[in-house]
Amino acid sequence: MAIKEVTVTLGQPFGLGGISGSWSPDEEERKAAWEMYVELITRISVQELQPGEGLLSEALASLYTLFGTTRDILRRYGPGVAAPKKGSDLSFGIIAVRVLNEALRPLLAKWHPELAHHESLRPAEVSVRDHERGWSRADELRTDLNELRAVLRTYAGYLGEVADVPSLVAEEG
Repeated sequence: MAIKEVTVTLGQPFGLGGISGSWSPDEEERKAAWEMYVELITRISVQELQPGEGLLSEALASLYTLFGTTRDILRRYGPGVAAPKKGSDLSFGIIAVRVLNEALRPLLAKWHPELAHHESLRPAEVSVRDHERGWSRADELRTDLNELRAVLRTYAGYLGEVADVPSLVAEEG
């Protein structure tokens, strides 16, 4: 199957620029895109975390695992998925690493220590859920998670297009 060229325009959250260019994936990149797509769509990364729903610490942990997953996919498919193909600006590797470093890393670097500090202050008689819900910065973190989610939904859309699958991401309404 011939894989078409995809025009990628992916804004980054928090005013950190973006990624744009053409991507002409080969079969190995298509397979890598499918693996990354499955990881993204089955995590909180592309699903809205409603107020009062879930734990913020679990959402951050889920996002953090995308680093290991991405590294694993890049190692498994090798340097061929990192180099843009003739006539392209982008590749699976370029996009994946930029999403990690320019979207996920800033959010995690900011919020993981903030939330960890708040968690360290939890009295033994207060549940993790109740303590987290009482955190004065919880809404701010949820806002940042939603901003990141928008970027990751777009990223997932490109991955799905390259993998040549219909969208498996629930429509937002």
